[in-house]
Order: sequence, then C-alpha cells, then structure tokens
Amino acid sequence: MPARRVTATIALAALASLLAVNAARADGPAISTPGTPVVVANVPHQLTLGWAPSAWVEPGSEQPINYEVQVPLGPNTYRFLGSTTDTTITLTDLAPGTTYRIGVAARALGGYSDTSPTTTVRTAAGRATVSYLNLDWSPTNNQIQHLLKVTNTGTGPLDLSTVRVRYHLRFEGANTSLVPNCDWAALGCDRIRQTVQFFIPPGGPPGGMTTPAPPYPVPGTPVPGWVELTFTDGTLAPGQSTGPIQLRHHRHSWSDIDERDDPSWVAATSQWTENDRITLDVDGVREFGDTYS
Repeated sequence: MPARRVTATIALAALASLLAVNAARADGPAISTPGTPVVVANVPHQLTLGWAPSAWVEPGSEQPINYEVQVPLGPNTYRFLGSTTDTTITLTDLAPGTTYRIGVAARALGGYSDTSPTTTVRTAAGRATVSYLNLDWSPTNNQIQHLLKVTNTGTGPLDLSTVRVRYHLRFEGANTSLVPNCDWAALGCDRIRQTVQFFIPPGGPPGGMTTPAPPYPVPGTPVPGWVELTFTDGTLAPGQSTGPIQLRHHRHSWSDIDERDDPSWVAATSQWTENDRITLDVDGVREFGDTYS
C-alpha cells in the first residue's frame, strides 16, 4: 500500500477511535464513581473521611482528578463541604453533635463522575447538646409548645451565661408576631431570657417597581427567624443538665401557626430527642446543631 494511503488509513482509525471515546463519554460520566466515604476520625469540630479513588473510564488524555465532598439536598442540588485531590479530607466547619449525609463526586477538566453512595454520620458532640420534647401533637393550632434541656457534654464546667440556644422557625404569611413564654423550668424561668428575631428575605418591591421595597415583609412571604434562649447565670458540671425548660409561644392575635415548615420542628413522639436542627453556641462557637445539615 502506498505511504500516502497508509497515513490516511491511520488518521481515519485514530479519528474513529476518538469518536468512539467521545461517544462512550457522551453516554455516561467519563470518570468512575468514587467509593462511599468512610469515617476515619470523628472528634468535636473535626471529621476526617476517606474513600476509594476514581479513574477515567477511557484511558488517554485524562487530567488530574479533584474530589468534591458534599451533602446532597435534592436533584442536582447539594451543599458543598470541601474539595481535595487526595482521597481523604478533614472537615473542620461542621457542627458537633449533628447528623450529616455526605457523598463524594469526582471532577476534572473534561470529565466528571456520579456522586458516590452517601454515608450518614453524626459528628462528635461539642461542649453542650440540646434535648427536645415536642408537647404539641397538633402542629397547626395556635401555640408552639415544647421542652428543651441543655446538657454539658464537655470536660469542664459550663457557664450558662455563655450559652445561646436558637429554635429556628418560619413565620408563614409574613406574620412575624410571636410572644415567647416560659411556663416552667427546673432552674427557674426567672433565669431564662427569650428574644424573637426574624429576617426579611431579600428582593425587590412587588410588581417590578423601581422604587425601594418597603422595610417590612411582603404579605404572604415566609420569613425565616428564631426564638433565642439565653441564661442569666448558672454553671453545669460535666454530664449535668439544666433539667426541663417548658416553653410556649403564640401570636398576639392567637391565630393559628403552622409549625410543619419550621426547621427546628420535629413531630411529637412523646420521647426526648437530641434535635440537631436546634442550634447551640458557647461563647459564639457552634457546639451543637446545624439547620443546613
């Protein structure tokens, strides 16, 4: 065969091979799925994970692989936790005492993988935890009623005046009226302070007007917020708790409240639970709970 024909044949074969690779990659991810993440170390404020590596499905012009660690939230939606080119990572910004569902995906220039199967892990408790008991079996009546209990899970005394607990909720219909009450507490309601905080969602005025939006919630818009609980004084020894704190909240008008969309709400079960959607900070440092876990 003449040299020119041989050269053309080789070129056509190379093109066919390239097209076959591209076709294979068009049918699915170009990188294999990483292994399920495994917990290597779990201590307060530090979670180390490892996983089996990915590989390019078709050998050739592959690039270095980067791993993204994430919490899947829905179809094609996730919370990004960190990235690495290694097959281990130490995460330091997760809340202690909180349950996370974590997966790993591989990314590279010209390729990607499916997200790995997830691992569910509860991070090690910090200096304190919050226990929760829902007293209200009807989540759509005119009151929010529950018990809370703070426990010292650290190794030293816990100064309650440095503790801040937040029960996260949404004010449906933009009605931000809420009256917090302490009905009874083992350590005394006089040592407990409650404040209500809400946050107007960002956005322009209705109807596309160019004038500034009014400084109040647009009717019908859910407004996120919380009831914050702090203590005037007191100290807990390691392993000691505040005992039950019975709380009850209602609107000024006593109109109905739908609790089902509140981040911290858990359906009544008549059992105490460590509700990690209630957050607790000590000296401004998150020690328990994460509403985005």
